[in-house]
Amino acid sequence: MVGMIKKEDVEKVRAAADLYDIVSATVTLKPSGTGTYVGLCPFHDEKTGSFNVRPSLGVWHCFGCGLGGDVFKYVEQSENIDFREAVELLADKYHIELHYENSGNGAGRPDGTGSKRTRLLEACEEAQRFFVSQILTPEALPARKLLGGRNFSQADCERFGCGYAPQGWDNLVRHLASKGFTQKEILDAGLARQGQRGIYDYFRGRVTWPIRDSTGRTLGFGARKLYEDDQIAAKYINTPDTQLYRKTQVLYGIDLAKSAIVKKRQVVIVEGYTDVMAMHLAGIDTAIATCGTAFGAEHAKIVRRLIADDSLGAVQLVGPLKVKDQPLSSRIVFTFDGDAAGQKAALHAFGLDSAFLSQTFVAVADDNLDPCDLRIERGNEAVRSLIAHAKPLYDFVIDAAINRFDLTYTPGQVGAMKAVAPLVAQIRDRSLWDAYARKAAGRIGVDLEVMRREVMAARRQQHVRDEDAYAPKRRFQNDVPRVEPGTNPYANPAARKALERQDAKEQAYFKIDDAVFIAEQQFMATLIQVPRAIDRGMFAQLTIDHFMSPVFRTLFQAIAAAGGLPSDDTPQGLWMHNLTKAGGPMLNQVINELAVMPLPLPGDDTGNGAQPPQPNVPGNAAAVQLRPATKEEQRYAAELLTRLLDMGFMRQIGLAKRRMAQLPDGEEKIALLGQITRMETARKDLQAQVYGNTVG
Repeated sequence: MVGMIKKEDVEKVRAAADLYDIVSATVTLKPSGTGTYVGLCPFHDEKTGSFNVRPSLGVWHCFGCGLGGDVFKYVEQSENIDFREAVELLADKYHIELHYENSGNGAGRPDGTGSKRTRLLEACEEAQRFFVSQILTPEALPARKLLGGRNFSQADCERFGCGYAPQGWDNLVRHLASKGFTQKEILDAGLARQGQRGIYDYFRGRVTWPIRDSTGRTLGFGARKLYEDDQIAAKYINTPDTQLYRKTQVLYGIDLAKSAIVKKRQVVIVEGYTDVMAMHLAGIDTAIATCGTAFGAEHAKIVRRLIADDSLGAVQLVGPLKVKDQPLSSRIVFTFDGDAAGQKAALHAFGLDSAFLSQTFVAVADDNLDPCDLRIERGNEAVRSLIAHAKPLYDFVIDAAINRFDLTYTPGQVGAMKAVAPLVAQIRDRSLWDAYARKAAGRIGVDLEVMRREVMAARRQQHVRDEDAYAPKRRFQNDVPRVEPGTNPYANPAARKALERQDAKEQAYFKIDDAVFIAEQQFMATLIQVPRAIDRGMFAQLTIDHFMSPVFRTLFQAIAAAGGLPSDDTPQGLWMHNLTKAGGPMLNQVINELAVMPLPLPGDDTGNGAQPPQPNVPGNAAAVQLRPATKEEQRYAAELLTRLLDMGFMRQIGLAKRRMAQLPDGEEKIALLGQITRMETARKDLQAQVYGNTVG
């Protein structure tokens, strides 16, 4: 039995792991003020970003699906692994040596291996090195001829990692075994199959391409047939689904194209590995390809997260948008063939959501040449021109149907209308389908109302749900007053109250909207995000009775269990870890929401929140000590503390007055009156203290 990872090693990994770096590998994050970044959640399908990341505290939370946590929880969710494997994966990434309890005095696991996922990744990386080493051998001449015949130089092949899987039975298996990998690990990585005489290579006598994730880790391989006597008839084969490789979630070339996709908000989707190579070599550096399967909903989620735009805030922007400093608008371009199979593939894309399809284009070369052949015959400029002149998907599919008919005659017009109506009917967005019905009616030459009736009948028959992709998607019902850039957005008391009430409505853990709840929530959010803003002397006066909301009474107890206010030298990430550990599963979501909740505090000269200037590329702020509070944060925390303490005094005074009213005249009543007097004096002293600090 393997022992637990030592706590100090876990904290080393936590301190080293950069939450922003890890999340932004697969999610496009945009600043959202107060040190928070927002993007589309990778764990559920959404069109408006509700996924919040606070790197300075090392926490993330999605207001859409409710998931959240620290960097380990993110890796657990995204990689579908447990906590231990998440720690080991991050330790490998940041080159941290782990030690285990009760595992002898050696480092790492007792058996000298890493986590299963890490071992599979290592096996794939070693297999890639092996395949690349074989490409220059005499046996690999057919592979070199195939690649050379497609105008790929040796340098091009090295850039894209092209390799060669030698013929034979178990060349790769024996190589991996010599490197210390077990037969089970080789099988689990999808690199071998079980035969009657033992395991044997899955890829044999083929050109290979490594299929990597967006961070560059090799997850599997694609391979092309070279020899007629190949026992596998398929021209192309891919790694079977494994713990690492899922064909519905991998995209070839994403490691090379990701940064360009984010920058240009453009994706070009081609059908093969050589097409990706040709595109990149021709200057289309946003090209990717699916691996052994059609482009589907899971692929669309990955793409949408990378090209998402929220420049108008809560208004969901769909359709091709202008991109600064780029000649083309934001778009997803499919390079389907113009033949029947290509049109069928284009129709398949209709099953994706409206926001995605409104940005989708189709590029078809003359003579139905694929991008690789187009580059060979007509050069790089022809490839670039192909993408530049792509046609919107809806137009492509509808025009293809219309072009089959002779519109000179009435029967041809009716036939075209009958063919087009079911296609237009599949456009779920009500704004778009009506526009395309109008456009098709004009092109075919039929009455618009007749076309609309045909489309409506087809929509009813196909049970198409009605959507409005262009409607504003607002997370909040109330509007925060607008302010000018570069000013303090919360100097106006109305704006502050609006955001505080917005915070109260946004949270998902206790549905109530009143002044007491708001004060308690804002205090807890401030304490979690900026604990050094809290005055220790005033905090010491708080008890559980100062909180009326059950959730915050429990949270106050968890803070006490975590040791109360943290010392100034506590790392940001450790403070959050201790707090969530003390809170337990019941409070984790509450703590995560409070950690990313916006506070009504003045910002820097850009008005982006009361945080120190953020670097262009955020570092691992969760590893540093708790940052000092600004004067504004200290003042706001003092106001909230005063409100809580004052409400506590008021409740005690009210209780004492009710009790006094029930007592007869005498010493007990006089003593109670003295207590009330002292509490009212304490209230005045508290307010004067805070007021004096505010003025000062």
